[in-house]
Amino acid sequence: MTDQPIEQLSSELTTINDFVRFGASAFNQAGLYFGHGTDNAWDEAVFLTMFTLNLPDNLFSQVVSCKLTLQEKKELLALYQRRINEEIPAAYLTNQANFAGLPFYVDERVLVPRSPIGELILNKFNDQLSEGSKPSRILDLCTGSGCIAIACAYQFPEAEVDAVDLSIDALNVCQINIESHGLMEQVIPIQSDIFSGVEEQVYDLIVTNPPYVDQEDVDALPQEFLHEPEMGLGSGNDGLDITRKILAQAANHLSERGVLICEVGNSQVHVEAQYPEVDFDWITFEKGGHGVFRLTKSQLEQYSEIFKARA
Repeated sequence: MTDQPIEQLSSELTTINDFVRFGASAFNQAGLYFGHGTDNAWDEAVFLTMFTLNLPDNLFSQVVSCKLTLQEKKELLALYQRRINEEIPAAYLTNQANFAGLPFYVDERVLVPRSPIGELILNKFNDQLSEGSKPSRILDLCTGSGCIAIACAYQFPEAEVDAVDLSIDALNVCQINIESHGLMEQVIPIQSDIFSGVEEQVYDLIVTNPPYVDQEDVDALPQEFLHEPEMGLGSGNDGLDITRKILAQAANHLSERGVLICEVGNSQVHVEAQYPEVDFDWITFEKGGHGVFRLTKSQLEQYSEIFKARA
């Protein structure tokens, strides 16, 4: 971070703004990657600073000129140092992440929430669901931290939500979040290898952010991603090993007006190459993001032979 001892830095830096500016400069100098909750060094420094001071981020503009105690300075500089030396995503350093306007506990058993699907949830899938319909049963496939399932439960309080994942470690984190949000009666964590744990179940909405990073991108991931569970990122050479199975099986688990929402990120190019005959509805996002498609039950049935043949 710098050759200066922490004691000297503590005397030279005074206000919260001083520390955020210093942290942002140090992060940029270190060439850190940002993409686990923030996308730039300044916001990362603000996030870590406000966490250390036990203050909400939205108060930053009101406290920028406040002075720090010596103990606060030491704790903050030590956290900056860890972010730089260990290249750990800030969300893992703080065990905190935000998704769809909600707070979540995270650690290295789950991916850091960052899906653009959060925008769709906040809009209650208005443009994706059949007109006038509200889902009474929702499936979050590959739930990880449970962020999609829990955010859906907030937007559809009358719906039953199943949160499934193959990883018991991930489901343990999911359970922490379900309990912290008081949704034990509405959101049910289930161990499942894709649909194996919900074989007889039918849903009005299936939302999934499965592993989809292709091997080329896996091999080129910045150091920060190596702290995330590998099984949550890669999915075969083209990133579609799990997505192919979802496409082949999803129709059996959707109600007549049911809809599948699936994220494939940069592997959109592989989806389009693999299924040139399929009319995927690629969703446009106002707040950034790409590689999320929508298919109805009828579309999944229409192309079922193709999906099964290539699964």
